[in-house]
This record gives sequence, C-alpha cells and structure tokens, in this order.
Amino acid sequence: MFYSEGMTEVAELKRVCWLEVHGKFDTRKLSPGILYQVSFIIMLKDPAQGWELPVNVRLVLPGGKKQQHKENLMEKLRARWIEVPVGEFVASEKDGGEMEISIFEYEGGMWKQGLVIKGIAIKPKE
Repeated sequence: MFYSEGMTEVAELKRVCWLEVHGKFDTRKLSPGILYQVSFIIMLKDPAQGWELPVNVRLVLPGGKKQQHKENLMEKLRARWIEVPVGEFVASEKDGGEMEISIFEYEGGMWKQGLVIKGIAIKPKE
C-alpha cells in the first residue's frame, strides 16, 4: 500500500510472510572518488509484528560485487524514521553502472506487518 506523508509517498507493509524489496540506481550519477553510504529509510509502526528473525539487506554493485548482512529490526526504535545501513562504496567513472539495493526475509514464514519504507538514501559517508 502506498500513502502520502506530506509531499513524500511511502510504502507500508500491511501483512505478508514473504518480504522482498529491490531498488536500482545508476552510480554514474554520483561524484567519482567519493565514499558513499547506502541505507534504507524505514519506520516500524505499531503493531509491528513478525520481525523476530533478522532481515537481509544487500547491495550489489556494478560488476557484481555484493555486500550483504542481516539487520535485527526488533532492536530498532519504533514510530520514527531510522536508517538501516546496507553498504558503502567509492563511486567510479570507469566502473560505474547500475547497482541494486535490497531488503528481504522469506525463510522464517512469519507474518510481518508495520514496516513503512520511505526510500533509499545514498549519501557521502562522513
């Protein structure tokens, strides 16, 4: 389900047992030589249920190099926007292209609800 929060459209997970969200971005639109951090911007609204198992977050860079780890959403703050880090990379002119950003969990079979995804942040790492 999509709804608008002010001027921003967000996606809210109502109730699923198979979570899989993918986004793509062309890294050639970024400044070369800069270290970038990629994160999902999410909120867990009550009742947030089914997050006992960690979710997988993955960044696949142009050329196929993958960064993947698990994030435990049960430990995250509720009812406020948070950033869930996915990975980082240095933008390059010669190795630029499309990268894929994902968040998924479908092995546990638990019904999930309460996740709101505002978007993906790609910003220089401080």
